[in-house]
Amino acid sequence: MTISTRGAAKAPAVLVLEDGRAFRGRAYGAVGETFGEAVFSTGMTGYQETLTDPSYHRQVVVMTAPHVGNTGVNDEDPESKRIWVAGYVVRDPARVPSNWRSRRSLDEELTTQGVVGISGIDTRALTRHLRERGAMRVGIFSGDALADEGTLLARVRRAPEMTGADLSAEVATKEAYVVPAIGTKKFTVAAVDLGIKGMTPHRMAERGIEVHVLPATATLEEVYAVNPDGVFFSNGPGDPSTADHPVSVMRGVLERKTPLFGICFGNQILGRALGFGTYKLKYGHRGINQPVQDRSTGKVEVTAHNHGFAVDAPLDQVSDTAYGRAEVSHVCLNDQVVEGLQLLDRPAFSVQYHPEAAAGPHDAAYLFDRFVSLMEGQRA
Repeated sequence: MTISTRGAAKAPAVLVLEDGRAFRGRAYGAVGETFGEAVFSTGMTGYQETLTDPSYHRQVVVMTAPHVGNTGVNDEDPESKRIWVAGYVVRDPARVPSNWRSRRSLDEELTTQGVVGISGIDTRALTRHLRERGAMRVGIFSGDALADEGTLLARVRRAPEMTGADLSAEVATKEAYVVPAIGTKKFTVAAVDLGIKGMTPHRMAERGIEVHVLPATATLEEVYAVNPDGVFFSNGPGDPSTADHPVSVMRGVLERKTPLFGICFGNQILGRALGFGTYKLKYGHRGINQPVQDRSTGKVEVTAHNHGFAVDAPLDQVSDTAYGRAEVSHVCLNDQVVEGLQLLDRPAFSVQYHPEAAAGPHDAAYLFDRFVSLMEGQRA
């Protein structure tokens, strides 16, 4: 990625997909070039949380909502210390942000952090194209990076693919840290950071949990060195088929029968630990309006998603695994993709979506209570 922070407002820009389709618009944020996987997010709010979600590492996010940046950027809502998206695509950026918490415009924040984007293109047409053709490699070019489309297309096709990408260690913390319980401490949880969002340990802390956030490279011995009542595996970017180390650690947790909870990438890790395969979705689930059914209650939840891979597990039967019986606990009502797993003979479960749900919705917040119940049951 090469960038410049000058002249973004007037610079022409072009977005080139690996199948040769191109969209011309104006630079938004930094000027230069960037590459990644083109994906679309259907959320109409929460762009700060999207931008700072480590799960979007090496992805160019297309916003389907036509107006982006209306509330500016504040210092309270980021999910991590930086923007992780590789590039940003919007149709009509806000000319003047308006919100009592706003400190600067989204354009300014993208420019400051060196995120190359494009505006003024038909994001509806681009989204339809990605739905029909699937997520694919893309490049955004502006300023001195512009060239003829044939040259730009060749550069896009040289960029790495998401399939086979091992990325969690690139976004995870390098040093362990602790998020203290809010109020009376009830439990200790070891959270393996594969790309964790800041709201996740906060949701646990609200329930009296002291959270020890550990690097993605943490060993089983390091996990149990904090004497955990439960173990958590977070969301994160990349292809779960490459995550052999987290799978090995999770199998050690399952062998010890410690209460276990995983979300997003953690759900895929649990799937692999139980012996299921994973596969790449055509264009994935991204946004904060995805309908999921909790099969244990029949309740339908509107949920926050960000995943391009899924677990390949049978929907309508209980499976025998090395750790007892397992079943699919949640399913997406749009396409029947597996959205959750649970063991019937050990205290372990996971979901493919984001129950911390910043910036909403909060239908799935009960899952943190379910984790607490497992730890209470184990203690009893």
